[in-house]
Amino acid sequence: MAQILILEAFYGGSHKQLIDVLLENLNKEEYDLLTIPAKKWHWCARMSALQFAGRIRTAHQYQTLFCSSVLNLAELVGMRMDLATCRKVVYFHENQLCYPVRSSKQRDVQYGINQITTCLCADRILFNSRYNLDSFLKSIEPFLKIVPNMSFQGVREKIASKCEVLYYPVEFGKLVTRDVYNEKKEASSLHIIWPHRWEHDKNPEQLVEILIALQEKGVSYRVSILGERFETIPSCFETLEERLQGKVIHFGPLPREEYLRTLAQGDVVLSTALHEFYGVAMLEAVFSGCVPLAPNRLVYPELYPKDKLFNTTAQAVKQLYNWCRNRTLFDKHRDDFFGKLSLDGYSAEQIVPKFIAMLRNRD
Repeated sequence: MAQILILEAFYGGSHKQLIDVLLENLNKEEYDLLTIPAKKWHWCARMSALQFAGRIRTAHQYQTLFCSSVLNLAELVGMRMDLATCRKVVYFHENQLCYPVRSSKQRDVQYGINQITTCLCADRILFNSRYNLDSFLKSIEPFLKIVPNMSFQGVREKIASKCEVLYYPVEFGKLVTRDVYNEKKEASSLHIIWPHRWEHDKNPEQLVEILIALQEKGVSYRVSILGERFETIPSCFETLEERLQGKVIHFGPLPREEYLRTLAQGDVVLSTALHEFYGVAMLEAVFSGCVPLAPNRLVYPELYPKDKLFNTTAQAVKQLYNWCRNRTLFDKHRDDFFGKLSLDGYSAEQIVPKFIAMLRNRD
């Protein structure tokens, strides 16, 4: 009988990828898996505990319960007290205390409350980056202070003692790579990749500002704007292809195989994000041969050297302008960068065994 119960309340994207790579390294008789499709995130966060409570078998021998922070673990255990004796492990892909909203009035505090009570219920709390962990812990007390007529003591301390960082395992072995040392691209324009969701928290407005500024400086470049798009696209994207006069190679999501091939054909992977707790797409692009250029905030200082970070739009434009106008200099710069770079610490090969040992209660 299975001793590991794996619950994923939002089974899609990086959540699904993590679960799938873990299952590849477990025997089928070791675990039971219950999931909810990755649609309507808000409903998943609100109702997954009730749904799972009715689906989890009552006769079981579970020793470890593993879930992501979308699930309200405390609520689930309150309804299913038979799970209280399991070692309960929660993985934070993101945290709702720091998730960006357009205005503070739009923040639904219930999601943050759910994550705090989930942490109090859990035995181990894993975060996909140091930034994710630190920003969550730092936000607990200010978040609780907004509650009227109540005070809370020692919540942060109780949670902090159970927290640790375990990077999300990226399957680099499945990516397409380019030999950045031998490929000669002096004659071609710099190819900029932007591989993010078309939503406000990825800050597409700053991307447009950067691209238009480069165009006005008269340098040659190409751009692929990839990532998931939705029915309503950002207004700043509506006439972008026309404004950039043939510089846009790809505009929207690509099939996985073509997407990976495009990453390998890129030169620079650019982020303008207002929200990023890890950034799988950026890491995949870097492994494929793109030089990163990212904001000097969020998780990026944890992953990339200072000279690949910018503080202002003007700084990003200046760096890209210099690379665009001097292809030979960029190629030398790229060779130097990849000569010093190691992504081993983010690889599935190194990280997945740590997850498996934890699930089997052997760590």
